[in-house]
Amino acid sequence: MTEQVTRATFDEVMVPNYAPSDIIPVRGEGSRVWDKNGKEYIDFAGGIAVTALGHSHPTLVKAMRDQADQLWHLSNVMTNEPALRLAKKLTEKTFAERVFFANSGGEANEAAFKLARRYAYDHVGPEKHEIISFYKSFHGRTLFTVTVGGQPKYTEGFEPAPGGIKHCDYNDIEQLKGLISDKTCAVVMEPIQGEGGVIPANLEFAKQVRELCDAHNALLVFDEVQSGVGRTGTFFAYEQLGVTPDILTSAKALGNGFPVGAMLTTEKIASSLAFGTHGSTYGGNPMACVIAEAVIDIIGTDEVLSGVKKRHELYVEGLKAINDKYNVFKDIRGMGLLIGAELVDELAGHGKDFFAESANQGLLILVAGPNVIRLAPSLIIPEEDIKAGLERFENTIKVVLETLSTK
Repeated sequence: MTEQVTRATFDEVMVPNYAPSDIIPVRGEGSRVWDKNGKEYIDFAGGIAVTALGHSHPTLVKAMRDQADQLWHLSNVMTNEPALRLAKKLTEKTFAERVFFANSGGEANEAAFKLARRYAYDHVGPEKHEIISFYKSFHGRTLFTVTVGGQPKYTEGFEPAPGGIKHCDYNDIEQLKGLISDKTCAVVMEPIQGEGGVIPANLEFAKQVRELCDAHNALLVFDEVQSGVGRTGTFFAYEQLGVTPDILTSAKALGNGFPVGAMLTTEKIASSLAFGTHGSTYGGNPMACVIAEAVIDIIGTDEVLSGVKKRHELYVEGLKAINDKYNVFKDIRGMGLLIGAELVDELAGHGKDFFAESANQGLLILVAGPNVIRLAPSLIIPEEDIKAGLERFENTIKVVLETLSTK
């Protein structure tokens, strides 16, 4: 007999590093989710930009079931056919020539940062070890990745943190020029900052970052954990910037919810992770790789990618129409289906109120900090779900504004 759980069970058995809502989802199909009470939600959150093909996609379900009858796990002392097929497809779709598989974006970034330092060590020496990242960035939760990430709240209480890491304001090339030097081994950036407020890189800024890296013999690392695998309307966002990184990381949508991450790079750079220098017990798991291969076969089509651009326009038009009525946003921005709506100054700090009330209205959304509403739905969300979800979001705004006006 399956034991029944409630929200209170979390407080009894889990470490309190999360604060989940009372919603207990039990089923999902496409862009809709149902909780254990039978309430239906339209999903504009996508599991934080993960379920890019929605819930229970039949092709992915079949891929998982078929693989479950074959192999669940292989150690890295054997040749792994599903991992090699996936790696081949990733290299065919990108600048990359070599792939390392992990289980998450944080692990992929950990590998990327270690590789950047190891490559500099091999080709220059230990003095070339500094990494420059950007304030408001997010790269994972390991001690190394939170230190590279530009949000001090994630390192507080865990010091001493790894050294040799500097931070710069995003989209500020002059500040970066003052920080970069011949000691810099890598500059790490998100093409569009997700957790930091859904802030896209300026095209000229991205190009100048590439030029600075080249001038100082530093590697350019793109964290595309959130922006990659079709999220922005191209398979990876770097394709729209006209800039090619040296190392790229991917996860989230890559497995549509099944844990998988990848670090992509060139043959020359990859050679610094020689035998024994890095590893992952579950990285390249056959089940994960089979599912990820099915994901990229679907997302990497013109139909899906062009559909992302069309859906972006529907969302932006809908948000602007809502804003014309209620004047709640001072900026609506983003790329593809990673969209941020920044609250006006009068509503600063109230993102959590919109987040909570949207669930009451049967809509799942995200925030990116206290002032930005973030939307990251399925890339194939039906247009009727977009329309219905925006109606629920408008109702959310009405309730929140009415509630705040009475306080």
